[in-house]
Amino acid sequence: MKQQQKKALFGQSTGTVTKDAVSILYNRYIKWQPEREAAYEAERQNLAVGQQIYDLRHSVGMTQQELADLVGTTASSICRLESADYEGHSLPMLRKVASALGQRIEIRFVPTGGRSMAGSR
Repeated sequence: MKQQQKKALFGQSTGTVTKDAVSILYNRYIKWQPEREAAYEAERQNLAVGQQIYDLRHSVGMTQQELADLVGTTASSICRLESADYEGHSLPMLRKVASALGQRIEIRFVPTGGRSMAGSR
């Protein structure tokens, strides 16, 4: 581990001052630890999906029950989809929700900044 990484990991000065608590905690407990970075990113994505569903539903003035009726599911299922802790977002369900909200799903693949497994066959 590089000296600057060690300093940031243990909260020592690296020449810049960070006052944002989330950044401080990220730098201390997640940054430069691939397993933790992967888990953090997965949770961030789950939160983003749930928040988008919630925001879209609210923007059209729908309750969870109204959306559930359009999708053909229960209000508790919509509640789960909107939860930051939910990890079971399926593409077919997201398509149904998107359609009920007058939207479509768009999936993008973006570089992770890490090593690729493409050459490891």
